[in-house]
Amino acid sequence: MGKTIAVVVHACDRYALLYRGFEYFFKKHWPAEVAINNYYFLTEEADTDSAFFKNIKTGMGEWSDRLENALKKIPEDYIIYLQEDMWFSKSVAASTFNKIIDLVKEYDIQLLKLNSSEVYKTINTDLVIDDLRIGVIDNLASKYLMSHQPSIWNKNFLLSQLAYHEHPWRNEREGTKRLRKINPVIYHIDLFSENGKNPVNFNISTIHSGAYMTVSVNAQLNDFAVAFINELRCTNDLTNIDYANKLSIYYNNKYTHDGKSKPRRSFFGML
Repeated sequence: MGKTIAVVVHACDRYALLYRGFEYFFKKHWPAEVAINNYYFLTEEADTDSAFFKNIKTGMGEWSDRLENALKKIPEDYIIYLQEDMWFSKSVAASTFNKIIDLVKEYDIQLLKLNSSEVYKTINTDLVIDDLRIGVIDNLASKYLMSHQPSIWNKNFLLSQLAYHEHPWRNEREGTKRLRKINPVIYHIDLFSENGKNPVNFNISTIHSGAYMTVSVNAQLNDFAVAFINELRCTNDLTNIDYANKLSIYYNNKYTHDGKSKPRRSFFGML
């Protein structure tokens, strides 16, 4: 039996306001012909009304504990990790994505980062998929080896990088230290432009790249959300229009997604 892969959207109940928008733009831009075995949407205790994603409830707790609980319930060998505030704005062809998945399986890649970001410094390889160069992350020169941006992970390798009771910021910080220590080969491809950022690798062309925007910062909608809100309003679907109007109220009034105080984030030391 061949290796399997799933899409995993790691969400929290505080961000339930974003669930509908994520799914709408995911289904619009995600090619149906991608060879994915299952699609999972992780919540803590909240239900989702999605007919597309399988809902896994992780229980309450810290970020790393919740993700570990879910991964242990997922049978696939690889996962494509996403979060609910990453809203897709440009599509990728299924053929391109399937070639990337085949590469991951063939080379037994433990981690392939899919987003363009200035935090990554790469060494180019001779591997090219649809004009997109595969790079290898320079583990010493790059800032966030552990990040929660779109990536393809070997599931067991990801599990090995989840320390007990880490909130997301601590996981990115301490997880980067752990990865630097073991110094694995981490691959990179400019499959998705993140918030309009430039490509990282020496590509022949980026015509086959997709894009997404992170529409939330510290539990509030940011300026990237405006274009998505306007698009939802133009769908001529009353449910989408009502949802867009609700998002506008939250955006204009700077409400947090659940009306509670902003989550506290703290930093101890530098990467």
